[in-house]
Amino acid sequence: MGVVAERKDIETVYLGNFSWATANEIAGELEEAGVFWWAKNPGAITRVLFAEFGVRLFVDRSRLDEARSIAARLVTEAESS
Repeated sequence: MGVVAERKDIETVYLGNFSWATANEIAGELEEAGVFWWAKNPGAITRVLFAEFGVRLFVDRSRLDEARSIAARLVTEAESS
């Protein structure tokens, strides 16, 4: 996943925690749709203390419904493969 430039004019909200592969697909679709997003990977301490794995995605609050639809479709496709 690419680095996303900081945007002070957009408020982001949590979209979900996804496997790296699924997060990468979602990010690509978000970019195609013009939805601002950013990702956070868990650090070593978080993985050990909280057993947290995967990528947390955050998206523009004003486009959350659209981002949820994209994510839901891709998660469903990934699970059915």
